[in-house]
Parts: sequence; structure tokens; C-alpha cells
Amino acid sequence: MGERAVMEWLMEGDIAIRYQVMRDLLQVSQQQLEDVQKAIAENGWGRQLLDMRNKETGIWGNGLYSPKWISTHYTLLQLKDFGFPGTHPDFVASSRVLLNGMWHNRGEVKRNYYVDLCVAAMILGICSYALITSEKLEEIVDYILAKQYDDGGWNCNWPREDSKSSLHTTLTVLEAFRDYEAYGYTYRLEEIKGSVPKAEEFILRKRLFRSERTGEIIHEKMLTMSYPCRWKYDFLRCLDYFQSVGRSYDSRMEEALKIMISKKKANNRWNVPSRISGLVYFDMEKAGLPSRWNTLRVLRVMKLYLPEEYELLVSSI
Repeated sequence: MGERAVMEWLMEGDIAIRYQVMRDLLQVSQQQLEDVQKAIAENGWGRQLLDMRNKETGIWGNGLYSPKWISTHYTLLQLKDFGFPGTHPDFVASSRVLLNGMWHNRGEVKRNYYVDLCVAAMILGICSYALITSEKLEEIVDYILAKQYDDGGWNCNWPREDSKSSLHTTLTVLEAFRDYEAYGYTYRLEEIKGSVPKAEEFILRKRLFRSERTGEIIHEKMLTMSYPCRWKYDFLRCLDYFQSVGRSYDSRMEEALKIMISKKKANNRWNVPSRISGLVYFDMEKAGLPSRWNTLRVLRVMKLYLPEEYELLVSSI
């Protein structure tokens, strides 16, 4: 299956897929990219989700964080992951609704009850993508930086005094900090930059999915490649994060990379094994069948960390 076949198959997908193929795998002009990105708001999955938005309230699914996964929070997260234009007026307006509705009193919702760290980080990422200007974003940065554990990561269960970090929380924070820096925010940026290597090292010490203490796989679901990921951690989401920030190859990625390659099917595609349970507006792909999302994500990981295998795959017949 040669380059034309794989790339053409990807480019036959939704406009959001085409945009990311062009951005991450092909060499196209900035103007072409901008034109295709604008089209995500006008066609396909992006347009379908936008049409589900309550135009009066700016809310999806009659809720800010729930019901999962059709609420405002998770719909904005999915649109962001599509590459939906972050400055689109509806995206910006709904991001403000989310921020103002979910973030109060510096994260203490009520006495001894706090905003979940993963949720705070995802809100930071969404609002950074929308270029929101608000003191609340600075408060979220303060909140997250204050909760970093000595082992380098973060844990949503910090109020219950869990002693160790969580891969789920740590990766979510790293993704948010990536976006915060990428979209030009500067508040406490040097401290954020100082926190990131410690968090990445926490993940790498675990070889992306193994217990440091026992060497056992932390949870079998961390070896799946479900998409959308929602807030859940898995090895491909992690590898995709590392490639997105240009993290140098580390030998502790090796096992995860081998597992990723092992999941390739004979047609040089990767399937989507399952869908995370919950409400959805529509299914983008069917479980057990070839997945453009997973194939795209794998290829951009390969392009950085396995360039020879990548070139062989896209050029083979």
C-alpha cells in the first residue's frame, strides 16, 4: 500500500482529518492550511457539532461539564482537537461561557471541594486555544503549578492526599501547558517551562504505562488506542503529545513505539478498537474498522521517532 493509497485514503476523510494530514504530514502553503482550517467550521464533523450548539446560551447538551460527552466542555475539547478555528466567534463565546461557569473562587467551588485538576487543565487548554484574556486563566495557572507533586506529575485526587501522581492528570496538564505557551501566554511561563521536564520525566520513568515499583502494566486500557480520548490516558495519546512538542527520542519510549507498530494491519492502517462509553452526537468511526484518526496519529508519531519506517510505509507498494 503506497504513499498515494495511504494519503489518499486519509484525504478522503472529514475536512478535520484532511487539515491535519496537510499540517502534519504534507508540505503545503500556510494559505492552503488556513483555507482548509476555516472550512472545518463550514463542513463535516465540525459543522455538525456547531449546529448542535444552543445559539442563545452558547451551551451544548444543556450542560457545562456534563452530560458526558455531549456537554459544552467536551464538545469544545473535541472541536479544538479537530483543529476548528480557535478564533471563530462561536468557539470564543462558548469558551468564555465555560470559563465563567466552571471557574470560581480560585478553584474552590465550595468549602473543601475543588475543581478537578484535569478539568482545570482542559479549560486552560480550551481557553488558550480561543485566545481568551482573563485573570481566571492566571488563577488556573497558579492552581495547577501549586499542585505539582515531588515525583514530577499531578493527581486529581490531591485533596484526598494521594501520594503519587497520575498519568491521566499529568498528561492533561502537559497538553494544557503546551497550548498555553504555543498561543502566546506569558504569565508564570518560566515556571511552567520548569515544571514540564519534571512531568515528562515522570511519564518516561514509567515507560509510558508501567509501574515504577513493580514493572507491571498499570492498566490494560492504557495500551488501547481509543479515539476520541476524552480525559483518559493511553500510550498513543502520550506519544502524540511528545511528538507535538518535538520531544527528543528517549529509549524509554521504545516499548510503546513497538506496541504501536504491532497494531498495524496488513493494509497499513490502524483500527480504532473501541469507543469510550457515553453519549455522543454521532460516531465518527466504527469500532474494529480502519481508523483515519488513529492512522493519522500514528503516522505523525512515526514521522518523528521512526523516520525510516515511516518513509518505508508511505513509499511501499
